[in-house]
Amino acid sequence: MRIVLVGPPGAGKGTQATVLAETLSIPHISTGDLFRANISQGTELGRRAKAFMDAGDLVPDEITIGMAKDRMEQADAAGGFLLDGFPRNVSQAEALDEMLKTAGMNLDAVLDLEVEEDEVVKRLAGRRTCRKDSSHIFHVAYRPSKVEGICDIDGGELYVREDQTEDAVRNRLEVYHTQTEPIIDYYKAQGLVSTIPALGEVKDVTQRAMDALKK
Repeated sequence: MRIVLVGPPGAGKGTQATVLAETLSIPHISTGDLFRANISQGTELGRRAKAFMDAGDLVPDEITIGMAKDRMEQADAAGGFLLDGFPRNVSQAEALDEMLKTAGMNLDAVLDLEVEEDEVVKRLAGRRTCRKDSSHIFHVAYRPSKVEGICDIDGGELYVREDQTEDAVRNRLEVYHTQTEPIIDYYKAQGLVSTIPALGEVKDVTQRAMDALKK
């Protein structure tokens, strides 16, 4: 299957993408992984992307599209893939359609993870990250540390990342509504979108997604 996963920040896309890709035995292709791989491998696209990133500029669509095209042409993606973070706007969605059409392929489904804006803010703005090890993440409501402000694992200070303050989260949501949300209507016109309520246990959200794919 060829699937696009969309949803606002904090909807759980990364978690669901990993589980769904493993369940369906297809590669999980995320924009973040594409950038990291191309930059670490020193590819031409990676070098071009890094130049924009180092300057604090957005990476142009053509570079992101090129990276996605290269990845989707790899052997493990021949039987399908799950895209997470790409396409991020209608121009990229149109480019993806053209790529697939040229290859004699098409998308099978677009899964739209739906979550209320206030819940997104609660999920992201409540996160606390350990200064000693950024993989140690707590949440003031869902996973509080035993001692407020102190990591249970290594005693490091817990802090709020700059991109996870309430103002930053609301700004990220505005960018999502402006740039990415329009692709949902774009794909609805093709009859590809299934809306998945993203509240609840991870396994329950996964089951809703799998049920939608079976239909």
